[in-house]
Amino acid sequence: MLTAKFWETKSLEQMTIEEWEAVCDGCAKCCLNKFIDDEDEEAEGPTDFIKPDEQIHFTNIACRYLDSHKCACTVYEKRTVLVPDCVKLTQDNLKDIFFMPNSCSYRRLHEGRGLPSWHPLLNNGKKSLMHKKQMSVRNKTISEDLVDMEKFEDYIVTWAINDLD
Repeated sequence: MLTAKFWETKSLEQMTIEEWEAVCDGCAKCCLNKFIDDEDEEAEGPTDFIKPDEQIHFTNIACRYLDSHKCACTVYEKRTVLVPDCVKLTQDNLKDIFFMPNSCSYRRLHEGRGLPSWHPLLNNGKKSLMHKKQMSVRNKTISEDLVDMEKFEDYIVTWAINDLD
């Protein structure tokens, strides 16, 4: 059983596993392919830092395991094994949160901004307001299996970086 408004009295580092999981708003923006705009043609693959002159671009290209309608991973328990680049956000790697969108509830709490009004914890556990406010990836993505990744620039979107309140 979750304590009422636990996110207001505990830091992310102090949360139990159940509380930590409940903070996830379920938007699935973390399942979108992201690219760093940089001048280094040699750079390839994932990174664990971003330089001050670099910018992250979100695309509507989603992981092959994302159910876009449910905004859920179809292989959640095995995701980091099946997709080695999938980052499992934990209390231990919060410093690497730069790759999460501004609307991410973990990022918002980490930055002291509180949960957004559309968060399921503030709406009886329901995601309907999140979807209504267009804060999730619901039905906005294309699977990476269907995309020529050489043309990823054609899939850059701005809706993924939007944040409300």
